[in-house]
Amino acid sequence: MKLAVIKTGGKQHLVKEGDKLKLSKIIANEGDSIEFDEVLLVSDKETKIGAPLVEGAKVLAVVLKQGRTKKIIVFHYHSKTRYRKKAGHRQHFTEVEISKII
Repeated sequence: MKLAVIKTGGKQHLVKEGDKLKLSKIIANEGDSIEFDEVLLVSDKETKIGAPLVEGAKVLAVVLKQGRTKKIIVFHYHSKTRYRKKAGHRQHFTEVEISKII
C-alpha cells in the first residue's frame, strides 16, 4: 500500500490511494483533477523522506465537491465591562479523492 505525506493549505496530510479528505479551499471546479507537488514523504516497499521535498514525487487527486462546514459560533466576552460580541463562521473546504501516488 502506497502512502504519502502532502503539504497543502499550510497543513500536512497523510494520504493513500482511494482516500477522500476535506482540505482548505483549493480553486478548482468539481470533477477537475489536481496535482500536489509538495510531497514530504512517500512509502511503498521503501520509504523516501524528502529534505524538505521528495524529488519527482506527485500525488494526483480529483475534486469531488466544494463546500462550507457547519457554522461555529465565536463569542467574545469581558466580564464587568458589558462587552459581548457574537459572530458566526463557516470555513470553505474542498473535498478530494486521491487517485494516484507517483
